[in-house]
Amino acid sequence: MKTSTRWMTRLIAVCLSFAGFMTSAQATLVSTEQVAASEGVTSAAEQRAYVNSMLTRADVAAALQERGIDLAQAQARVAALTDDEVAHVAHTLDTAPAGASDVLGTIVFIFLLLLITDILGFTKIFPFTRSIR
Repeated sequence: MKTSTRWMTRLIAVCLSFAGFMTSAQATLVSTEQVAASEGVTSAAEQRAYVNSMLTRADVAAALQERGIDLAQAQARVAALTDDEVAHVAHTLDTAPAGASDVLGTIVFIFLLLLITDILGFTKIFPFTRSIR
């Protein structure tokens, strides 16, 4: 019993000596805006301002005028959109391909696919290819 008491005393002494190294936790309130900003979520007002800033760019304004759309009328329509619609438009502006269409890429992909299958002998579409079989 003496040895178990001695080991228990040593264990308690070691645990208490490491208690000074522990740090206390700092708990503060975090606002919804701070969490949204850290997650990359923007508010509807910021998205609306982003869409309006895109409308005021010189190249976009010129393209609108070329199509017969008045800039003030376009901005009024953006102001009339719901928050979900503005979020969708802002997302589309961010993810749209710049100056290109996906149709050309699809056509090139299909051509290369058919060319490769023609060379491998699976199809016979192009008369200028010879099968490796």
